[in-house]
Amino acid sequence: MIVLGTPGRAAGDRTAEERMSRDPDLGTFGRFVETRVEQMDAVTRAAYDLTRKLLGIVPGPHRIWLANPALAEILAPVGAYFQDRSTLTKAEIQIAGCVVAGRWRASYATTEHERIGEDAGGLDPREVQALISGLPAAFDDVRQQAVYELASTLVAARVVPLGLFRRARELLGDAGIVEVTVLLGWLTAVSLTLTAYDVPSDAAGLDH
Repeated sequence: MIVLGTPGRAAGDRTAEERMSRDPDLGTFGRFVETRVEQMDAVTRAAYDLTRKLLGIVPGPHRIWLANPALAEILAPVGAYFQDRSTLTKAEIQIAGCVVAGRWRASYATTEHERIGEDAGGLDPREVQALISGLPAAFDDVRQQAVYELASTLVAARVVPLGLFRRARELLGDAGIVEVTVLLGWLTAVSLTLTAYDVPSDAAGLDH
């Protein structure tokens, strides 16, 4: 994910703008037309600055959420929570991320989570591929297995059996179950935003 950073006209900017000139339905990030940092109004710039302060970068969907600055300022702390304060491990978060991205077939999200799942989550590439493609997966770590089963069940819109719920609560606690369910909702918002704006897997966006 590329940060909207310091002013400058990169080759990626020219490519995006050239595509826009040929097709008015194309933006700089999928269908979304980004605003350069130096051209943002005060309200949008405040949301941008908060997002960058909390997350270190302005990643994929946050670029688009800046279109609604008030909402962007609410969403950024949620992302920061799962980055720094979550009781779930990086691997557990990425298990949920791969399941959700694969469910919604969001090209940009699946590409990102495939990479992050391996690099930051430390997951085996074959596990990551199974999660995204909806194939059965099994984890030696019992917490990871519980997150996988809970996430897969909820994303498939199936009933959570009492036995699965008991295992999840024993391993994750109620706080952990709440985190998994909210994380799934968060990641669904990410995936649907990227899908609505048809953001391709190789999207870079403006680089300021």
